[in-house]
Amino acid sequence: MKDLEKRVAELNKLLHEYAHAYYVLDKPLVPDAVYDQLMQELMAIEKEHPEFIYPDSPTQRVGGKPLEGFNKVTHRYPMLSLSNAFSEDDLRDFDRKIRQAIGDRYNYVCELKIDGLAIALRYENGIFVQGATRGDGTVGEDITVNLKTIKDIPLRLKEPVTIEVRGEAYMPKKSFEELNKQRAENGEDLFANPRNAAAGSLRQLDSKITASRNLATFIYSIGGDGEAYGIDSHAEMLEYLDSIGFRVNKERAVCETIDDVLAFINKWTAERPNLPYEIDGIVIKVNRFAHQEELGFTAKSPRWAIAYKFPAEEAITKIIDIELTVGRTGVVTPTAILEPVRIAGSTVGRASLHNEDLIREKDIRIGDTVIVHKAGDIIPEVVSVILEQRPEGTVPYKMPDHCPVCGSELIRIDEEVAIRCVNPACPAQIAEGIKHFVSRNAMNIDGLGEKITEQLLKENYIRDVADLYHLQVEELAKLERMGQLSATNLVNAIERSKENSLERLLFGLGIRHVGEKAAKLIAEEFETMDRIMEATVEELTNIHEIGEKIAQSVVSYFQKDEAKQLIARLKEAGVNMVYKGKKKSQAAISDSLFAGKTIVLTGKLERLTRNEAKAKIEELGGKVTGSVSKKTDLVIAGTDAGSKLTKAQELGIEVWDENRLIEQLEK
Repeated sequence: MKDLEKRVAELNKLLHEYAHAYYVLDKPLVPDAVYDQLMQELMAIEKEHPEFIYPDSPTQRVGGKPLEGFNKVTHRYPMLSLSNAFSEDDLRDFDRKIRQAIGDRYNYVCELKIDGLAIALRYENGIFVQGATRGDGTVGEDITVNLKTIKDIPLRLKEPVTIEVRGEAYMPKKSFEELNKQRAENGEDLFANPRNAAAGSLRQLDSKITASRNLATFIYSIGGDGEAYGIDSHAEMLEYLDSIGFRVNKERAVCETIDDVLAFINKWTAERPNLPYEIDGIVIKVNRFAHQEELGFTAKSPRWAIAYKFPAEEAITKIIDIELTVGRTGVVTPTAILEPVRIAGSTVGRASLHNEDLIREKDIRIGDTVIVHKAGDIIPEVVSVILEQRPEGTVPYKMPDHCPVCGSELIRIDEEVAIRCVNPACPAQIAEGIKHFVSRNAMNIDGLGEKITEQLLKENYIRDVADLYHLQVEELAKLERMGQLSATNLVNAIERSKENSLERLLFGLGIRHVGEKAAKLIAEEFETMDRIMEATVEELTNIHEIGEKIAQSVVSYFQKDEAKQLIARLKEAGVNMVYKGKKKSQAAISDSLFAGKTIVLTGKLERLTRNEAKAKIEELGGKVTGSVSKKTDLVIAGTDAGSKLTKAQELGIEVWDENRLIEQLEK
């Protein structure tokens, strides 16, 4: 039996080595027949001796028993989105802001922006244990079994490290063409583009279908603090990821100036069609981690990175009509109804017109022939009118004076381009507000989709979000598409949402300008809904990252009688009004040795991750930075600490080891 176990280990090692050479390095070491023969041998042994089937076995890539659904995964480190640039001016403005913040001592790394699906991969002691989608950036879906079928994702790393990495899963152009050819032969609907095909493939409940789609990946970052692995820059991180077995895109460059960045963009704008995969832009990142930390983040994205989006593909079509919709804040938005046209791999029948000013500026009329593109390759927009093809008899478009849904008079608030319906009882606003309230990032009520919401409103089962908490299984079961089981599941989901932490409720209320991060910052600071309702603009703006506009919006919202009544009804229904996250008391922070201190972490920590240590120090009022200077008060040195420790010793800065840090944190 020991000989057999030894042979299994040998086969695993060989097959991983051959797969890495073939799928990652594109340098086959053996003929396909040899690889297949070894795989068949391993599969035969595992069939007879299932005790030898290990999580990182190459046989696990073929897919297994279909799943019933995907579990949710909370990301240990948020998967943030990037700000976008669409022109040279945008990029130079980005560069100017970097220079103003940190001087002239930086450079950039430029990478191709893969048009796929963002993924997070987690490894423990070098073994792949979990993979997830980006989701909303905080919570994704566990698609581990599907990701295991992607042959360039290593199931075992070359080093036994515990690490989480981020990357992009995509469908190569060749795989996309073959898939659509096969679907056409089978009489199935074709995928619009490789990105949609990749996303659909990764969300298959049957992993064997995913395995058949021939997906690929590029890994581009470490989740958390790269310095924990002895790395000081993004360029070094990419080299490290490559060295431990990940597929990293080699079409990248370190650029010393913004002009070098623009040259890289021009090169790949021209060569883009020749790539074997789709890209939709270039990602530009400040290279050194110390500079990234100094620049920090906005509420939505890092200040040290930006995504340049390629100019969108354009097409010519006609405007058949202009349709109006009313959003949850009352904004009336015009949308052009188009003769369907293909743009950037999908059929477009609608295009945003944004507001009346844009319609007037471009003189857009019903019946016009127009040029349409996809802004950022995603949102269809009207670029311009082809005046030479304008038919006789067209008239300038005029927005209505009254709401198209409730008939109330529309108003235009000073300094805003939007026209609004200010009737709080407008059915369209109520419907959109409920959709927002139940959405995944807010109260996360599964099963309450758009159609069900519309039915509930139409049947007068609900008038606002508070009514959701009084719905009964019996009445829901009478609705079209529901039934007893679906109704029971929905009522249970509504009941579970009562336990959500305060920040979800605050975000779900749909207060103007209050996004997810702002809601969490406010909830964390005030801890109860009652305190938030009493907060002044001054108190709110004292919170880091909460500006005047957000503060004024919160205060104005809670001054309304309708808002006070809504909160009272939600309280009566048993909805939680308290922040459930961890927060240290001000007294504990004031008494802490870390309060007001600037601290640097260096080297590898054994008992805490770098990010755990940072979070604990910041909870106690300390500030963790990435570089040692005369302003540094304390350095925490783990094993293999390098230049930062040396500099701290030269400057006479106090140095602790990890044990002393933990002793102080536990006091």
